[in-house]
Amino acid sequence: MSAKLGTTLRVRVHRSRLALFLCAATILAGCAELRQPKVEPFFSVTAPPLLQELRWSNGKAPRSLDPAKAASAPETDIVRAVYEGLTNLDSRSLREMPGVAERWEASADLRSWTFHLRRDAKWTDGSRVTAHDFVAAWKRLVKLGERTANNYLFQNIVGMGKKKPGPEVDQPTDFLVNPSPDQGVTTASPGKVLGRLQAEPKAPAAPTAPGAPEVDPKTAAPNFGVQAVDDQTLRIDLELPDKDLPKLVAHPLFSPVHANGSRLDGDSIDPSVVTNGAFRIATINDDGVTMERSETYWNRKTVALERIRFVAARSAESALNSYRNGEVDIVTNAAFEPLAIKLLAPYDDFRRSKHSALNFYEVNVTKPPFSDRRVREALALAIDRAKLTEGELEGSTQPALSLLPLGERQNETLALDIVKAKGLIEKAGYKEGEGFPKIRLVVNRNDTQQRVSRSVAQMWKQNLGVETEVIVKESSEMESVRQAGDFDLIRRGVVLPTNDDLVSIGSILGSAKKPPKAPIPVASPENSEAVPTGPNEPSLGELAPAASPSPDASISISVLTEEDVVYDMNVIPLYFPTSYCLVKPFIRGFEVNGLDAPSLKEVSIDNDWLPKNAGTR
Repeated sequence: MSAKLGTTLRVRVHRSRLALFLCAATILAGCAELRQPKVEPFFSVTAPPLLQELRWSNGKAPRSLDPAKAASAPETDIVRAVYEGLTNLDSRSLREMPGVAERWEASADLRSWTFHLRRDAKWTDGSRVTAHDFVAAWKRLVKLGERTANNYLFQNIVGMGKKKPGPEVDQPTDFLVNPSPDQGVTTASPGKVLGRLQAEPKAPAAPTAPGAPEVDPKTAAPNFGVQAVDDQTLRIDLELPDKDLPKLVAHPLFSPVHANGSRLDGDSIDPSVVTNGAFRIATINDDGVTMERSETYWNRKTVALERIRFVAARSAESALNSYRNGEVDIVTNAAFEPLAIKLLAPYDDFRRSKHSALNFYEVNVTKPPFSDRRVREALALAIDRAKLTEGELEGSTQPALSLLPLGERQNETLALDIVKAKGLIEKAGYKEGEGFPKIRLVVNRNDTQQRVSRSVAQMWKQNLGVETEVIVKESSEMESVRQAGDFDLIRRGVVLPTNDDLVSIGSILGSAKKPPKAPIPVASPENSEAVPTGPNEPSLGELAPAASPSPDASISISVLTEEDVVYDMNVIPLYFPTSYCLVKPFIRGFEVNGLDAPSLKEVSIDNDWLPKNAGTR
């Protein structure tokens, strides 16, 4: 009896010590200042495989391998591996690189592009990839209509835009990290982008390389803006000029498909489908997808990996366990909890990157005083985004001090500046916020967004003296509220799956086309009183230099730049979400980027890698 009692007491003591340990660990994990010292450099150390075989956990099992229907990981990861479009993106710099197209050029107005395809690009059945395959694939995108994922990406291509008026973009409004479906004649060489987006009247035909067949002027403005000039030459006509088109067409959506996609239309995934990428599908089962290096890929000699296994994971916890136990080498597309992120942060095999998405407040510029640009700028500059992201968002996001997360010119245009914000609100006629109407801020019913909105409201009260009423709506109601204009500011979130500035700005604003400048009233003996614009509000002429009149405004097109949008301040950026992954130290060339678009063609395994202490877990 005493022995049994002693055993019971020892168990209770052990449980008490374990409970105290877990409690202490939780407290320490929650305080950055008291974080436990790093004992080992890696979260998981296992021996590298003997072969060039990569095991990658990138979410649940894929539902489709159709490029037209791949909206996000894991589908986009697999499609990017087994298909190749006109261009690729360098996974580190996100600059465009040759793919099936070995070179390209643009017309002076950036509305006609010509891509020259390589002759050694082949399908896995050995046949050649031609310009006609791209035409057929892109016509299929239009035919699929709403069944196509991210169909707003091709709206700027002539003949591929929506025929009926409607929302420009269909984007999710709730995300934080790891968004997934479950929640002049100028030659543009690869890597070179063109200048200002100010277009002239469209040229009658796109330029072609010396010796290339001339394009009939009668076909200069086709109903469908994608034409195969010949087997190796593809021409693309755009509605609006786009300097970043070579970056856009690197998205998996624009991949060619074999035989008009006839083997992609079924309800099940066909492992024997013909593809043209660096890898081909070998097997598909309940555990995931296995791919092997394609022997018909034009650049196969530079591809190191021989096999890739995409291992399906039911949850972030199961993916983490598989990584810890050495069953997978990479984990991406896992929604780690904030506590897990804090615990993983010290390890060298844990990586994070700014995700190409934006959370922001859209301003109703039709309602005074928000029609006054100075008011909008004051509201934007009075937000301490660093405090917001580290506090309410627990370090899981990055401050949005500019509009686009992947812009080449990251600056601090929207950094906290209370002095300037107070000066702007005073010049607008509301010194210390006196007389300023209560702001009606509409947010969706989401705990995070409600905390963020309350924090922002407090900053506006403290820094500007203005009051805010936070109005909570169901997610299903948000778009109808927005369309009705029943708000002063409304919370929105967009995912930006490409680094094409034109498409990204259109995703945020609904259109990337500059609105025509309104005539500015000029005082004269006949018109001595200017049209009022609001309390002490400057005229358009005081806000920005007037645009030079166009000789033919009906055919002159200009599009918005990031600087234009930030200056107009019709939207107030808040933060960029962050994505996370775990990568074993023997993996080489797996680059984490804002588009979550690593290139497996650049990945290899150091089979001889050993930890410094040559120990394993």
